[in-house]
Amino acid sequence: MWGLGAAGLPAISRAMGAAAEDKARPGRTNERGGFTASLDSGVSVHYKEEWLGAPWLDSDPVVLLHGNLETNEIWYRWVPVMAQHYRLFRPDLPGFGSSTAPLNFEFSLPNFAKFVADFLDSLGIRSAHIVGAKTGGGIAMQFAATYPQRTRSVVVASGPFTALSPKVEQNSQQLRLGSAATPEEIAYFDKMRDDMRPETKRQMETLLGSINVGDLLPHITAPTLIITSDQSALQTVETVLHYKSKIPNARLLVLSSDAYHVAVANADECVANVLAFYKQMGKT
Repeated sequence: MWGLGAAGLPAISRAMGAAAEDKARPGRTNERGGFTASLDSGVSVHYKEEWLGAPWLDSDPVVLLHGNLETNEIWYRWVPVMAQHYRLFRPDLPGFGSSTAPLNFEFSLPNFAKFVADFLDSLGIRSAHIVGAKTGGGIAMQFAATYPQRTRSVVVASGPFTALSPKVEQNSQQLRLGSAATPEEIAYFDKMRDDMRPETKRQMETLLGSINVGDLLPHITAPTLIITSDQSALQTVETVLHYKSKIPNARLLVLSSDAYHVAVANADECVANVLAFYKQMGKT
């Protein structure tokens, strides 16, 4: 493994102040398993919010963005540890899972980044740590470049930097999740893929075929952690190094894995290193 070592866990909690007044956020409804908020853009966003620290404390917000062919459930192994130190927000992206989007919603990285900004507005949050997996990593980079004042840090877990062939999303789950994935896990992710709305799937194929974040990278000023694997079928370590060098304040973590969906396959390592990254960032 290259990059960060797993350091002690951060304790970035603060006494409840304005956050306590934010508990009854306008425009959202509490549903079993999460919340739903209506945005001005016409998006109805379903999300989960977790804070497992002391109830009289609060902490900095972290937004977790999933990738294509999935929902916010992919972060299930991040929550038990990470939510002890940070308040987590896990939205289903527009058109995915239980979130809906208007017919004229544009499936593009800039518009998904605007969705994240609108989502933060609905929560009354000025800025947050942004974490993205796969396509969510591309959205995180777009958000950081477009909204630098609202980005405390960026974590990109196997996010693409250039256009992907539609065939990539036809790969077996074994390539995504690695040889250690169980038949039950593969079946679960197959079902998430099969449950995707046909229109979302069609729009995302177009989006994936047009991704090119190269020009964005110099505009990402927030501290950035890029996570990849040494045997990724998505892109080589050399490719990731090339693009990482264009981000002014970035570091690279290379995990030993034959999966490219490291946020799931290598969740425990990712969480330990993201927390270490946040702790080190707080010392600079």
